[in-house]
Amino acid sequence: MDEDRHLDSYRQGTPHNAAKEGEIAPLVLMPGDPLRAKYVAENYLERVRQFTSVRNILGYTGEYKGRKVSVMASGMGCPSMGIYSYELFAFYDVEAIVRIGTCGGLTAELEVGDLAFAMTSSSDSNYAEQYGLHGSLSPCADFGLLERAVAIARARGYRHWVGNTYCSDTFSLYNAGGDEEGWKRWARMGCAATDMESFALYCNAAYLGKKALAMFTCSDSNVTHVEMSSAERQNALGHMFDVALELA
Repeated sequence: MDEDRHLDSYRQGTPHNAAKEGEIAPLVLMPGDPLRAKYVAENYLERVRQFTSVRNILGYTGEYKGRKVSVMASGMGCPSMGIYSYELFAFYDVEAIVRIGTCGGLTAELEVGDLAFAMTSSSDSNYAEQYGLHGSLSPCADFGLLERAVAIARARGYRHWVGNTYCSDTFSLYNAGGDEEGWKRWARMGCAATDMESFALYCNAAYLGKKALAMFTCSDSNVTHVEMSSAERQNALGHMFDVALELA
């Protein structure tokens, strides 16, 4: 009964999302950058309506090939992704969230511009401490979403990589704490890509019995030091958007 009252209190929005009941699609594409959400909505969706701008986190619902789909920013880092994805899953009947972000490359195998699919997410975050597991959780993608996304990328000839990724609480290129080669230890264990949000997304999906997939475009390489410009990070991610939208 208390749970029902708690849910009813958010029918007209949450502290972080102004959407009303029914305004968000069952599938949400989730970039970190609010302007990337705006770009996808304006350039890929039809009959678009904005449902939130609370804290400048922009969210839109529209149609792609006649199918309803939403796109909403998550902000940066596990705490921000944790809040927004939890509310979408728990209070808005969202069934699946597909993260569409950028990542850093940790091996020469993953080149700038390549797609990366996070089969699992390893992390230095303490986000999973809330579950009291007394061990190390390695949350994973929904296999159905992952299988479909990889098949689409393969069919279209998009260079891609699939495997374990490293989700960090710090931006790897800044080498916080002075450990300039810490990322190499994750690469040695098979993590070819690093981001800052996928671990929280996968944890929330597992806890709430929902579906999630994190896919990235490699925007910079710790190995070759090649990197995209800020404009490219926002707009030159067409292959990733193409694959994600086909999952709707």
